[in-house]
Amino acid sequence: MRFKIRLHPGSSQEKVEKISEEKFEVWIKEKPIEGKANLGLVKIFKRYFKKEVKLIGGLKSKNKIVEMNDEI
Repeated sequence: MRFKIRLHPGSSQEKVEKISEEKFEVWIKEKPIEGKANLGLVKIFKRYFKKEVKLIGGLKSKNKIVEMNDEI
């Protein structure tokens, strides 16, 4: 299953807001320096879904695509 994410790095808080079944807005504290925001996004989504997730698109953009495999 794939999700479209609008990422807000450098936020004062961390939260996940579900917009629709496939769209989320995510606020994280990490800044977009040396991939730290991408790692923070994967970490918060793992915590949110309690499953393994993988960033597959938008490595240098605020618009990301994350994939979650139900078999993992």
